Amino acid sequence: MGLTAVLMRAAAARPRVLLVTSRGGTAVRLAVEAELRSRDWPLASTPAGADVMVVAGPDCPRLRSALGRLWQDMPQPRAYVRATTADDVPALLDAGRACLSSPDRQRAEARTPGCEDEEPSGRDDEHREGCEGEHREEGRAESGHGRSGGGPRGQVHRESGSGDLGPGGEHRSGCADHEGHEGSSGGDRRSGGADHEGFHGGPGGERRNADADHQGHHGHDGHQGHHGHGGHQGHQGHGGHHGSGDMEMPGGVPMAEPGEDRDGLTLDRLHLPLGPVLADWPAGLVVRVVLQGDVIQQADLGELSAGRVTDPFWARPWILASAGEPVAVGEAVRRRAAARLDSLGRLLSVAGWPAEAVTARRLRDDLLEEAPSSVLLSRAERFARRVGRSRTLYWLTRGIGPVSTADARAAGVSGPAARAGGDVPARYRQWLTEVRDDVRALDSTAPLDPVAWESPRGRWDAERPPSAALAGLLPGLLVGAELGAARLVVASLDPDPDELSAPSLEAARG
Repeated sequence: MGLTAVLMRAAAARPRVLLVTSRGGTAVRLAVEAELRSRDWPLASTPAGADVMVVAGPDCPRLRSALGRLWQDMPQPRAYVRATTADDVPALLDAGRACLSSPDRQRAEARTPGCEDEEPSGRDDEHREGCEGEHREEGRAESGHGRSGGGPRGQVHRESGSGDLGPGGEHRSGCADHEGHEGSSGGDRRSGGADHEGFHGGPGGERRNADADHQGHHGHDGHQGHHGHGGHQGHQGHGGHHGSGDMEMPGGVPMAEPGEDRDGLTLDRLHLPLGPVLADWPAGLVVRVVLQGDVIQQADLGELSAGRVTDPFWARPWILASAGEPVAVGEAVRRRAAARLDSLGRLLSVAGWPAEAVTARRLRDDLLEEAPSSVLLSRAERFARRVGRSRTLYWLTRGIGPVSTADARAAGVSGPAARAGGDVPARYRQWLTEVRDDVRALDSTAPLDPVAWESPRGRWDAERPPSAALAGLLPGLLVGAELGAARLVVASLDPDPDELSAPSLEAARG
């Protein structure tokens, strides 16, 4: 065995995984996260720090451009797998690691000619069919990760259920052939004064940037990193939408334009999309923002409809009960508590407290694996006390994104966000209270009344799911917020884009 093979095997022993979730991929994402924890494989926050890209969920043409850019920013050796069912996750992760440890496969694919005639992931995305009901332009650069070049060529690819379709839409197999393009690596994530509670980052003393150092939306340094899958060197497709004509900087970054801010000063304005494939971000959600400095001056939601996503995982018991299927209250509140712990894990990760984010996700997974209330209740109470009483977390998030109960009700919001009637701390404390209440009710065998018992995001209505109202709050709350605070606002409301398509009984049964 040569030195190269030895080094590659050593590197592949614990590969770093870039996890991307597509719409309708919640169940697969949960399986991937649980499997990675059991293997002690770390999650990568940027493509430059990743060895394997794992896409969880069904294929969506809208995401191919974003996935292609993420792929371009991954260094070699690298591998790509897509899991469309939870059962396929272990085998696909093994396949990805096998590719990384095989110099023969890497070299063989390096000699594989590119497929220039196949579907690219760059500027021609508007010429291909996107997801049903979605704008073609949203498939071009909504992730903000990378370049305007063609799609990945000759990458390793293992996929469950949908053939050999690579991140950029190419049909091939094998490992990557051309040089990895490293994206931005984020930077220092520490937050002084918070390490005694396990924080590794956070908004900081001014409540500015929950993940500012690795989010990097300050209009500088090539606009690196929307927190998570960094390397954001291209935001093409937006320069012509905001008054800068067709002028773009190299790499697809839209040219900034001058404009008055709220104080009457003339500053550069930068048009950027947040989403759809950020870490700790609702899968598929897109928010287009106009920045001056690091302050959001304008925010607009991208198209929320999606014709083929019909399985809102967290609301499945309520869909079944609304159709007359027998569902026990204990089953529904188990799913609801798990959903709120999933949201808490996302919020804690964005706020820079990864240790407690892991605790939330382990509790979530134990709930989904049918652990009894007697085992979970004490753990849930300890978690709620530690997070709810954390002064550091409170001071980092207080005053961000306030929504009164009256305003929430007027906007059609129900559930914890309406009952909390306050800012980010009020919302996460409401989640904590309701998680404890739900864990106490796990043994209930009474039939679920979908009107009396709310779904995780609020009162279930198939015509207007509760996440629609939550998403509708975002533009107003984000305007005037600094970019790090904006991530906290989104995480504290956590709308589920999977709810925003018409749910079907057949999908819920599945």
